Amino acid sequence: MRSVLTIDLRAIRSNAARLSRALAGAELWAVVKADGYGHGSVDVGRAALEAGAAALCVATVAEALALRVALGPARILVLGPAAASELDDVRAAGLELAVGDGAIPEGVPVHLKLDTGMGRWGVSELPAPARDVVGLMSHFASADCDAAFTEAQIDRFRQATDGFPHLTRHLANSAGVLRYPTAAFDAGRCGIALYGISPFGSAPAEDGLEPALRWESELAQTRLLQPGESTGYGRRFVAAEPTWIGIVPVGYADGFRRDLTGTEILVAGERRRVVGAVSMDALAVELGRELPVGTPVTLIGDGVEVEAHARVSGTIAYELVTGLSRSSERMRRLVVG
Repeated sequence: MRSVLTIDLRAIRSNAARLSRALAGAELWAVVKADGYGHGSVDVGRAALEAGAAALCVATVAEALALRVALGPARILVLGPAAASELDDVRAAGLELAVGDGAIPEGVPVHLKLDTGMGRWGVSELPAPARDVVGLMSHFASADCDAAFTEAQIDRFRQATDGFPHLTRHLANSAGVLRYPTAAFDAGRCGIALYGISPFGSAPAEDGLEPALRWESELAQTRLLQPGESTGYGRRFVAAEPTWIGIVPVGYADGFRRDLTGTEILVAGERRRVVGAVSMDALAVELGRELPVGTPVTLIGDGVEVEAHARVSGTIAYELVTGLSRSSERMRRLVVG
């Protein structure tokens, strides 16, 4: 076993139920872009729909078309821009589009996007909605960290859309759904929390979330370093005393980044520190004693949280999970639950 990624669909369904409770009657729309944040868009999308999600959201038309083939008549919203050359496919597949420039394509259900402070996609002022507009939307810039700005976005969106009660209004992301009840409107678009990852970088359990992803490997080699001996490129770890290390056959080509040196993983159920430079196909972990080849290693799971890895690497959990290898030659994927 070189590397195994396991996705627990029971956890996905549990998180969907948790988010639905927070939405208090508004619809849950499951965001499954970027292959379901690295978890598998088809499997996650199906599980979310089974748990009551009313729609799926993706970034591109290509992502949406793949879901349409796999999942049949589910409601699918494309959040990113669509090229004119893609519109025939959009119409044929019955997709819905988010539009942020006011140019409404004919014969396509459109969600008109208002920029309330994200400073990215969206019109500055809402025009009178055309016939094909079915929804009004915006997006939070800092619901995970700036309450005052988030409340201002909610107020602006409400004022701009109150005159259109016949249209579906949606604003909140995962952080918004979990922290701002007044942001629910008619639907909430939830991504990261659906996977049991905290949008706040804290422990998922604090918000009643269950991580759905587990990443495992094993020790492929162990060796005793004597004082002055090193492991890995650049001799970034030099033993100050006799030190057992284990080599795990996983590296940055698999998604275990170079800047994760110093993070903790589990070896035989014990927390151990990653040392030296992470290389393309291997990492080194400091052991407390000699252990046999084949000893189980948990890179994510059993309390080893991707949020903690993100803090070590100075990034966000979103980047880590979407960066995991999708190559069957490098990683075996199991779906359970």
